[in-house]
Amino acid sequence: MPKRIYFHQRHLLSLLHKHQHCRRVIQQIHSHFLTINAQENTGLLQYWNSIIKHYSLSMFPQEAVFLFKHLKKQSDPIFFDSFTYSYLIKACANFKQPNVGNQLHCLSIKVGFVYHVYVQTALVNMYVDCGCLIEAKKVFDEMPERNLVTWNVLVTGFIKWGKIEFAKAVFDTMPEKNVVTWTGLIDGYTRVSRFHEALALFRRMFVREGIKPTEVTLLAIFPAIWNIGFLEFCQMVHAYGEKSGLNASDIRVMNCLIDAYAKIGSIDSARRVFEEINDEKRNLVSWTSIICGFAMHGMAIEASNCYKRMEDEGVKPNQITFLSVLNACSHSGLVDKGLEFYGKMLNQCGIEPNIKHYGTLIDMLGRAGRLEEAEKMALEIPSEIANVVVWRTLLGACSFHGNVEIGERVTRKIMEMETEYGGDFVLMSNIFSGAGRFVDSERVRSVMDEQNALKVPGFALV
Repeated sequence: MPKRIYFHQRHLLSLLHKHQHCRRVIQQIHSHFLTINAQENTGLLQYWNSIIKHYSLSMFPQEAVFLFKHLKKQSDPIFFDSFTYSYLIKACANFKQPNVGNQLHCLSIKVGFVYHVYVQTALVNMYVDCGCLIEAKKVFDEMPERNLVTWNVLVTGFIKWGKIEFAKAVFDTMPEKNVVTWTGLIDGYTRVSRFHEALALFRRMFVREGIKPTEVTLLAIFPAIWNIGFLEFCQMVHAYGEKSGLNASDIRVMNCLIDAYAKIGSIDSARRVFEEINDEKRNLVSWTSIICGFAMHGMAIEASNCYKRMEDEGVKPNQITFLSVLNACSHSGLVDKGLEFYGKMLNQCGIEPNIKHYGTLIDMLGRAGRLEEAEKMALEIPSEIANVVVWRTLLGACSFHGNVEIGERVTRKIMEMETEYGGDFVLMSNIFSGAGRFVDSERVRSVMDEQNALKVPGFALV
């Protein structure tokens, strides 16, 4: 190959790595490769592999397969290697085409990659990503050689599709496990709300096996900690993060600590963690987490002051930040303050409210007895996001304050949207009874029976 062509190809390859996420650049470089006047294919494979790789990892992975088919049809075809097939199989996983992946599976066997651990691992991963778990397990079982990555792919694949018992069975038979394996299973148990088992696995990994958790492991275990409310475990993880340097190196760990302490009930600890974060590292999630924590504990003044600090530091709030502040104002009865924040969200920040914002505002106004304002706001909700829950919230407020007139209008609105839930009828019946309108109360109960509306049975917690 002439040196000029060689150096031109190297330059194109460097551009490819530099712009690996830009489809247009990849296509331009692809075109350049096609126009290079090379009479032989020697040395070209690595360049085509690079193109195929970048297509497979892009937003249009099917183009990797199209290119492969085009190159196979050439009069002087290229003999592709294990990297080519691994990238192509990954492309099939990314655009969720197990049928095409199955064809590549057959082709890889024909060309002799049945014993190649990387190609076979890519096949397991492809079948798992596409939800073909039986096929994935079959490829796995037939592999003459497996490495740790192969085992981890199968374990995390079962977890992804909620097959936690299958994942645990594979985990128990693994010849060796690393922190990725343990973290995957811990995350799996957390995702299916088996929090005690997730904590037990974490303790077994750390104490008995002596495997040090990474920041990803800590992020996986936090939901189990706060769902159980295990303060001592949270403190232990906090201490490990300090000693290992994970707290200082990864802001996500600190943000999760704030969230965990707040949800467990230790808002003072959450506040201390927040204040320990350097101003340079503190991000929007940090501010939103502590504001949300204050809101959970009914500390509206603290949440409001924290929002002001965030504003002063030039951090722009998002929908979740405002939802947290509005919740704090709602639970503390600071209606005017809440409406002020709502105005800021609309006018200063240009953030469109979603149904959760509307629901919180209606709940806030309803608690304060400002039912006319709450009704007006409910009527202003755009039809594309409106739901029956906000109207039920308002009906509950009407019941609490004994407002029959608005209660009737709200009930009619609910009946336009849904008639199967008996609780709506019961609540309106109680509103009539509270106002001494017993005939109307019985009429509502009769309508409920005629429509066979669902009555949710009560139960006792012992």
